[in-house]
Formats: sequence, C-alpha cells, structure tokens
Amino acid sequence: MRTKDIVYIALFAAMTAALAAIPGILLPGIGVLISAQSLGTMLAGSILGPKRGALSQLLFLAMVALGLPILSGGRGGLGCIIGPGGGFLLGWPISAFAIGFLFKKSWSNLTHMSAFIYIIIGSIPIMYTMGILWLHIITLIPIGQAFMGSILFIPGDLIKAVIATTTALVVKRAYPIMED
Repeated sequence: MRTKDIVYIALFAAMTAALAAIPGILLPGIGVLISAQSLGTMLAGSILGPKRGALSQLLFLAMVALGLPILSGGRGGLGCIIGPGGGFLLGWPISAFAIGFLFKKSWSNLTHMSAFIYIIIGSIPIMYTMGILWLHIITLIPIGQAFMGSILFIPGDLIKAVIATTTALVVKRAYPIMED
C-alpha cells in the first residue's frame, strides 16, 4: 500500500470522526442515535473507492473500539460497537465498500442520478439490515419494532446521500482520487 493510500484512509477516518461535532438525535423506542457520521461512510466509498473507503471506516471503528470519543455525543469504546447501534456502525465499512464498488464500476459515465442511486443502494440496505438485525439480537426488541424505529433514519440518510453525491462529483471533476 502506498503512502498516498494510507493518507487518504486516515483522512476519511478523521473526517468521519469530525462529523461527530454535529449533535446527534436519540431515536425514541430503540435507543440508537441519528448522527451525521454515516455521511463519512458515503463520502469514503464514493471518493476513495471500495478498498480505501472500507479501510477508512475500519480504521474509524478501530479507534472507536480503543475508546477514542469520536462518535456523536463524545462516545467511544467497545461498548458502543456491541451496544444497540453497533450493527449500524459495523455496516459502515461494508457500505463504503459497496458504494466504492458501484462508483468504480461506472466511473467513466457517472451521472448525478446514478451516483445518488449508487450511494442509496450501497448504504441504506446494508446499514439498515445490519443495524436492525443487531438491534433485534442485542436488545431483544421485536424485529418489526426495530424496523419501524429505524425508518426515522431515512429522511436524514437521503439528505446525506444528496450531500455525498454532490461532493463526490465535484471531487471527481477537480481531483479524481479513484483513478489513482
């Protein structure tokens, strides 16, 4: 792995951590926090590609597991990963990989609409499936209740997908990192 790759991975892990500065909202009934940090996952995959995007999110999760307070609300530690919202967090590297894979596959003819669709396909189904199943297993909340509670994430995730789409396409034109 080149030094440039390591720098990109660390930069996007740090950017995901910096998004914790935006206050989160605790979802009633399921105990999971809505935060801006999944935007970091969307950006990592769409700008860095599958491998580097996923590695940036794995680095972020390793820092959380070590106890760094880089989750929304100043939280950190292994308890955050094995707690109610852990499934969503564990979905971040997989989502970054999926988004990066879809972007890389159609890099030369990427449009605003296709980029938005790829971000949605690569993030929402993966993060929600892992998050809902994890929430059900860890808290014993019925899966239907976990699903219904998680629906509250969708409007925010759609807004984050619009931001990630626009940002990724601007970066693609100005400095196409994925072509490295």
